[in-house]
Formats: sequence, C-alpha cells, structure tokens
Amino acid sequence: MNTYNPIVALLVFFGVILILYFIFNPKKGLFFKYLKARKETEKTAIEDVLKLLYHDPKTSISTIFDELDFSHSLLLESIDTMLETGLVKKEHELFSLTKEGDEYALRIVRAHRLWEKYLSEKTGFHKTEWHSRAEKKEHELSGEEVEDLSTLLGNPRYDPHGDPIPTKAGQIPEKKGMLLADLPILNFGKIIHIEDEPTSIYKQILAKHIHLHSQVYMKEISENRIVFESEGEQFVLPPIVAKNITVISLDKADVVETDTLRLSNLENKQKATIIGVSKECRGENRRRLLDLGFVKGATVSIDLLNPLGDPKAFLIKGTAIALRKDQAVKILITKA
Repeated sequence: MNTYNPIVALLVFFGVILILYFIFNPKKGLFFKYLKARKETEKTAIEDVLKLLYHDPKTSISTIFDELDFSHSLLLESIDTMLETGLVKKEHELFSLTKEGDEYALRIVRAHRLWEKYLSEKTGFHKTEWHSRAEKKEHELSGEEVEDLSTLLGNPRYDPHGDPIPTKAGQIPEKKGMLLADLPILNFGKIIHIEDEPTSIYKQILAKHIHLHSQVYMKEISENRIVFESEGEQFVLPPIVAKNITVISLDKADVVETDTLRLSNLENKQKATIIGVSKECRGENRRRLLDLGFVKGATVSIDLLNPLGDPKAFLIKGTAIALRKDQAVKILITKA
C-alpha cells in the first residue's frame, strides 16, 4: 500500500529548509553565531595572554593556566597562534612579548585604563566595578573608538587608580613613588596609586576610605602593621594590604593638610569651613556635592544626628543636607 503523501513531503522539505536557514543564515544563523562567538573568545584569550605577559614578563605556561580563566586547550591554541604571528617568543619554557606583542599589549592596556577613567568620570558605577567592566570593554573597543574616548576625556595621563595611560604612540610615563611601607617614620607623603588587584585587598582599602591624592603622615612601621594619619584619621593596615598603596615623599613646605579633617569627623555643635571636595570624588558625584553647596569657604555644621550613625544631616547655607559617610569622607574641612 502506497502511503506517500505529497503534501506531507512538501511540509517536511520546507521544514528542513527552515531549520537549515536558522542554522546557516550568514548573519543570524546559529552556526555563524557560534563561529563569531568562538572568534571573539579566541581574540579575548590572545589579548588577555598578551596583557598578562606585559605585566609579568617571562611567564611559564603553568602561570598562564593559573591566572587566566580559559580552557587549557584554548590557551595553548592561542599561544601557538601568537608564536606563529610573532607576538610572543619562548625561551627556556618561559614566554615573553616581542616588540610587536608589546605594542599590541599596550593598546589593550590603553583601552582598559581609558575605560576605567570614563567609568569614574562619566558614570555612577562604584569603583569596585570599574576593573571588571573595563576587562570586558577593552576587547570590544576599536582603535578609532579608543581615540574618540581619549579625546572625550581630555587625553588623560593617568587612570582613576593612578596607573599611567599609554599614549596612542605606545609611550607610557615612568612610574614614580615608593611603597607606603617605605615612607620613613615621621615623614609626610601623598598617595599616588592604589592597586586594584587582588580585589579582596582593594576592597579592604576602600572599606577604610583611603583615597588617592590624600596626604599621609607615617607614625609606625613594623612587621605586623603600618600606622599612618591622613585627613584627621588614623589608619592601621597589615603590610600585605599596605603593599598596594604607592606614595611620593613630601617636603614640609609641600604639606597643606596638617589641619585638614573629613566632614565625617565633624562633631555635634562644632562648625567648620570647607576646604574643598577630595579629588577622589569625580564626575556626577562631585558635581552633585558642589551643587548642594559644599564649596570652598562655606561654613558647615551638623544639623541632625542619626541614632544609627548614617546618614547625618549637615547644615550648609541655611539648608539641611543628608549625607552618607562614604560621601562625607570626601569633603575636606578645617574647624572654624
């Protein structure tokens, strides 16, 4: 008995065509989406290896495996590609960058640090998010977009952590300063860099409201702790955390913050004069504080204490303004 049905056969035929269309469509097909995603992943792996070798020259394959979150097979494939294209070289089982690889890596570093600068200046993202977001964006920006971004930001020389931003030509300012623990006792310094990796240590520094550009006065250095004063507060850090902070030494003539306090330290019934908003406060957050009246020379006092401690209401120019501690620490004052 012949059960052939031409209508069913036609429907099956068109069904197969439709499935093949969804799989192999040159722009939206699943197969081409897979190829595109794989190509992007391979590009990201190559660029992450280049950046790792830029920061840590002469690196072993085991270190690359440990540091980067890609499969071993993809990393090996990426390294083979870089060896073939002359981006890296291998000597005594250690990998390092060639001149071409160094130039490529600097372009990635430039994109990363410019995007962090953009996030700090133009958005409200918390500083703990800047690095991870820039880690993704650095692979997406074209060369033209990077230069447009640099122009938008005024061609900055340093990112918000104090790291130098390579120029378009691949030049990079020489790093200056010393580790915080190397600042002699009873000497003044200024924080010029706070390393944002590892994240766990960076978060400890942020939790203590230690800021870039703040002046410090070293009080104690030991194997167990580093003690210093800054903006009217005393800070105690374990050496492993202090290693992430870089300072420059200041002569006494350059010290301008000996009487400077943070607004968060103002006590009830005290009045103070605002010196300014810390350089650590950027973008929209800075403009908001200035618009609220926290400008140099203004008189401020506590209007209302919060039983829970945060936020507090401050009286400025006849208006009560509530600020959280993480906002008040960025306003510098001197007692009236």
